[in-house]
Amino acid sequence: MIAPALPLLSRDFGITSSVQESLMLSTFVLAYAFGPLVLAPLTEMFGRRIVLQTTNVIFIAFNLGCGGSQNATQLTVLRFFAGLGGSAPLACGGGTIADLFEPRERGSAMGMYSLAPLLGPAIGPIVGGWIVQQTGQWRPIFWASSGYGALTAFIGLFLLPETYAAQILKTKARRLRKETGNEELHTIYEKQDPSSWHVKLRHNMVRPFMLLTTQPIIQVFSVYLAIIYGCMYILLTVFPQVFGEIYNEKPGIASLNYISLAIGFTVGGQVGGRVVDYSYRKLSARQPDGKGQPEFKLPLLMGSSILFPAGLLIYGWTAEYKTHWIGPNIGAALFAAGAMGTFLACQSYLVDVLPLYAASVLAAAVFVRSLGGFGFPIFAPTMYDALGQGWGNTILALVSAVIGIPAPYVLYRYGPWLRAKSRYAADDANAARMT
Repeated sequence: MIAPALPLLSRDFGITSSVQESLMLSTFVLAYAFGPLVLAPLTEMFGRRIVLQTTNVIFIAFNLGCGGSQNATQLTVLRFFAGLGGSAPLACGGGTIADLFEPRERGSAMGMYSLAPLLGPAIGPIVGGWIVQQTGQWRPIFWASSGYGALTAFIGLFLLPETYAAQILKTKARRLRKETGNEELHTIYEKQDPSSWHVKLRHNMVRPFMLLTTQPIIQVFSVYLAIIYGCMYILLTVFPQVFGEIYNEKPGIASLNYISLAIGFTVGGQVGGRVVDYSYRKLSARQPDGKGQPEFKLPLLMGSSILFPAGLLIYGWTAEYKTHWIGPNIGAALFAAGAMGTFLACQSYLVDVLPLYAASVLAAAVFVRSLGGFGFPIFAPTMYDALGQGWGNTILALVSAVIGIPAPYVLYRYGPWLRAKSRYAADDANAARMT
């Protein structure tokens, strides 16, 4: 939301460095890297609902503080802590999908879930752009987003249920122990050792790092998602400059170009979700036992990994040659559709690799991808100043293609072998007994 307000922030705080300007924007995403590492294990210990509601309050408090910042340092620090609170949906969203849907249904569900984290950064700058143009101030942006967060938290008090099976059963067992006085009643998810909750938390917090350092599948997708996420945040950051400086548009009008990203994300999510479910059903039906495999969700990635760099090339070179404004928007829409398809395919695949610990699996991936979302926009201004929009985006397209295009084919063939060698890739019953 604050991307269109960066010139105002730089003016008010006396910022002349493009790096410091980018930090005010991307420090929020940096928090996304660390928040899920704590929050994902917490959801697997205490359930999804309480973590979501508590962190929403944290986001609202620090986001309001951002609106009262008196200097760039205050804003940057407060943005980081607001990001920690705002990272909860990333920490447990994929796990919630695994809680509620069977593998054959998760594609469409993941499409709806994945749409919000990507559609928000596309729609937010539109609202922010018009706030800046109408008020000439940046503080109302934080007040508006905090109000929306408060409304969401209020609705969640009444409509947000617990979905984590382990927590639901633990609550039921606790109630039965209290009613019957039988202390031997336990679920298969409850540990029988006397470890305190903070010992269990420390144990669970290690899991995302263990997955990230020992599982090749998670490593490959995490690096690829970091590139995609980084490129996405570069576009989100430079859109106001591209359409403001190259096409001489005012902030409000320039912000409307984010609609192309919103269209791409929406189409990619809705079409991609159906493609994932369709390919999973069709390929599963061809198996002698009719059972599906996580690799059956990779065909979407084979297409989206090509669409993503193609969109970047169109966007970059049409902006470089100052063609009609529709040119960069077409490229941006294709880029967004490819990015959405990539996120959808990767997350659906990762959730199916280890359903019980889906939150920890995605926390590991979110950690790496958020570092990309934080770091890429910092060097982007220097890159574009040196190379221009054409060659700058060509480099990004080539980097994404080198990893993204061969990855789904390699994992489609060797994924089952890699999972068979992993002690983590077991069924839910075995995973529940991990220590």
